[in-house]
Amino acid sequence: MKQQATGADAFAPFQQALSEGWNKALESFQQSAAQGASAFVGGTPLWQMPQAAKMPELPKISIDPEKLQSIQQQYVAEATELWRQGFAAKPEGDKRFASDAWGGNPLAAFSAAVYLLNGRTMLNMAEAIDADEKTKARLRFAVEQWMAASSPSNSLALNAEAQKKAIETQGESIAKGIQNLLHDIKQGHLSMTDESAFEVGRNVATTEGAVVFENELFQLLEYKPLTAKVYERPFLLVPPCINKFYILDLQPENSLIRYANEQGHRVFVVSWRNPDESLANATWDDYIENAAIKAIHTVQEISGSKQINALGFCVGGTILSTALAVLAARGEKPAASVTLLTTFLDFSDTGILDIFVDEPMVQYREMQLGKGGLLPGGDLASTFSFLRPNDLVWNYVVGNYLKGETPPPFDLLYWNSDATNLPGPFYTWYLRNTYHENKLAKPNALSVCGQKVDLGKIDIPAYIYGSREDHIVPIGGAYASTQLLPGKKRFVMGASGHIAGVINPPAKKKRSHWIREDGKFPKTQAEWLAGATEHPGSWWTDWAQWLKGHAGKQVPAPKTYGNGKAYKAIEPAPGRYVKARA
Repeated sequence: MKQQATGADAFAPFQQALSEGWNKALESFQQSAAQGASAFVGGTPLWQMPQAAKMPELPKISIDPEKLQSIQQQYVAEATELWRQGFAAKPEGDKRFASDAWGGNPLAAFSAAVYLLNGRTMLNMAEAIDADEKTKARLRFAVEQWMAASSPSNSLALNAEAQKKAIETQGESIAKGIQNLLHDIKQGHLSMTDESAFEVGRNVATTEGAVVFENELFQLLEYKPLTAKVYERPFLLVPPCINKFYILDLQPENSLIRYANEQGHRVFVVSWRNPDESLANATWDDYIENAAIKAIHTVQEISGSKQINALGFCVGGTILSTALAVLAARGEKPAASVTLLTTFLDFSDTGILDIFVDEPMVQYREMQLGKGGLLPGGDLASTFSFLRPNDLVWNYVVGNYLKGETPPPFDLLYWNSDATNLPGPFYTWYLRNTYHENKLAKPNALSVCGQKVDLGKIDIPAYIYGSREDHIVPIGGAYASTQLLPGKKRFVMGASGHIAGVINPPAKKKRSHWIREDGKFPKTQAEWLAGATEHPGSWWTDWAQWLKGHAGKQVPAPKTYGNGKAYKAIEPAPGRYVKARA
């Protein structure tokens, strides 16, 4: 009898630990649920919402008792195994805890293993709730943010690697981490790279060229030909206005601008101005009429060509397509072809970004910025970073502050940190009419620059590219453009994400791309992929061959920038607009 009592007494702490662990997981889930479903509306905290914005009824969250019981049973089974292993437990399957330092610190390793168990349990609960898909997506996002923020690796008290480094450096790493923190507070953003290693025009954006036109919204760059002859139809690139254009010209070996130059094209690029208060009232119509359309007409005038070839990247593709639709409504057909890289025209499938957009959020932004003001570039940059919090936020918190490391120089991350502002009226129009109401995909639902917009009137050859792992423009969203544009189309899917998939020069011989040669464009990207063939390496070579087919005959390359009359070199590329910091 005494022996049985002793056994029961020994098991009691384990039962209590299981109970407390389960209750803690439930409590954490409820906190995340509250944050995901009620503390935030469209990504905006309720306490920042204007009083005039009418708040909708927030859905109540419930879980089927049978599903909850199943999750609890799974939790108990895994927790029992953790308890059996004790301090020998290993946090497996997560790169944050993969170093030998974690394995050599039993307490830290055990805390990481418990954290991973609680995280899995919370995600299982998020999947099990009875709610519409958007509510579930918001809840998943909130849980993922909570998990990323509460990781033991983010705490000096539990991060085995940071503790080991502090001991090895006799505390120097901690002192350096504090210096890094103060530096980042002063500069206003988290350091992802050694920004002192780069300078626009010196070791990024170095392709030789000149500014040949400028107005209050953009500078037009023309690049020096690299071939004795060029194709008669010039080539205009319209990058996204939410970033700097030099993502297309980081280094000579990965520059899409230089690559197009080497293929024999006369290359022009829109370099957007980083808006200040003087542009606080700029609208979507301004960007279409006075930027995209102005750039198209200017390239026509400089080259003397009736038609050009044009490329739009991300939001730049949306702007370019809108401009071409406006010009089509005016009876103009200035483009012989259009290339769209990771671009939304149909905003039905916007992926994770959809969780931020609903009527209260749009109303809030309209009241805040719709009649004037600037959306700070840092706000957009933070939003995109928190879409991948472990890789683009907490990884640098740990490295910079807990370990006292200086992130290595990386041109892509330097560009990523070089944020741009947006005019409020432009941003709120874009938010409502594309992401929220998807009017651009509906013929004649929008009036832009005095014209009804119908993308079906852009009846020209189109090369449409999407990246398979893109989290900003999901591959299905990029593919949807094939259902809107009536001309002869070619859709290509590349491996990797929003940037790495696009910036993939042939010389690297990396990744793959998929092409379907039968010319069919079924309704969904999944159906298209079923008939596609994988090809090793970059998609650039396929695109280059396609573009040459629309470039016309070859003519002697110009010896000067501009046309020697109305348009002359103003200053060397990359120009001064791109150097303005937010």
